Amino acid sequence: MSVNKAANDLVRVTDLRKYYTVGERLLSGNAAEVKAVDGVSFTIKQGETLGLVGESGCGKTTVSQTMLRLDEATGGEVFFRDQNVFAARGEELKQLRRKMQIVFQDPYASLDPRLPVGDAIAEGLVIHKLGSVDERYARVLKALKMVGLEEYHASRYPHEFSGGQRQRIGIARALVLDPEFIVLDEPVSALDVSIQAQVLNILKDLQDELGLTYMFVAHNLAVVEHISDRVAVMYLGKIVELSEREELFAKPLHPYTQALMSAIPMPDPALRRERAVLTGDVPSPLNPPSGCRFHPRCPIARLERCAVEEPQLRELRPGHQVACHFAEDFLN
Repeated sequence: MSVNKAANDLVRVTDLRKYYTVGERLLSGNAAEVKAVDGVSFTIKQGETLGLVGESGCGKTTVSQTMLRLDEATGGEVFFRDQNVFAARGEELKQLRRKMQIVFQDPYASLDPRLPVGDAIAEGLVIHKLGSVDERYARVLKALKMVGLEEYHASRYPHEFSGGQRQRIGIARALVLDPEFIVLDEPVSALDVSIQAQVLNILKDLQDELGLTYMFVAHNLAVVEHISDRVAVMYLGKIVELSEREELFAKPLHPYTQALMSAIPMPDPALRRERAVLTGDVPSPLNPPSGCRFHPRCPIARLERCAVEEPQLRELRPGHQVACHFAEDFLN
């Protein structure tokens, strides 16, 4: 989908932080903190899809849930248009929640097994007191149609559906409130590959038809390449690279992004990609490395700087930001 690059930012995230307390250290008696998200900033333009990618445990789901106040942030700000999401209270917050929806990763756990799916989809309409009973029912049926399901599905229970169908129901539940922004938290990771393609195509069609804005959280770069306009790469609670999709996949500038790209399977067995194998394990967010958090695994690290000085996200090409002291080495 083509996006107007001059479009206004719909969502703006500034210095977002989320720390979790995990008990007390035995010697000092002080509570330890997991810095799940540590100073993340980005914007999402109206009508675009921002892909947020990284290994499991990097903090991408925490970013999405904190943005929507499903979990309270430790610090930072999130703006939807010009409204401060974290400062909103009462009716203002309720209206913001209507405009900012989420589709969860697990299509099995995100639906109440005791409710017919029509009632599950209608819950948001009831909470927001939108329409009469007949009007709500009509909106539920319309939402089901939009995701490729039939009217009679509204009376069935979640256990009667496949995983792909349940995820469509999750999308319908988000759509029924007429949102402007939807967080898609690994919406296809639990589905078969053929079903993944169907769900992704539905999401793209809905975006074109309704003018929706997405943040697509995933660890599968092939999926992100298919649906995203821009991509932000996270590592251990921080964004290390942010760029237009085409440029990022053609010329990644961060060694971590390069390693992720090298692991994408090639569709043609005759083609081979040189694999960048990272050494060591992902460090614990309880005790992240000093300086650049990636330096213990980085093939180009220079310890006298990388182990001491934390790299800042900086623009090396128009619209292409990277947090690496020596990213210029990859410009040519």
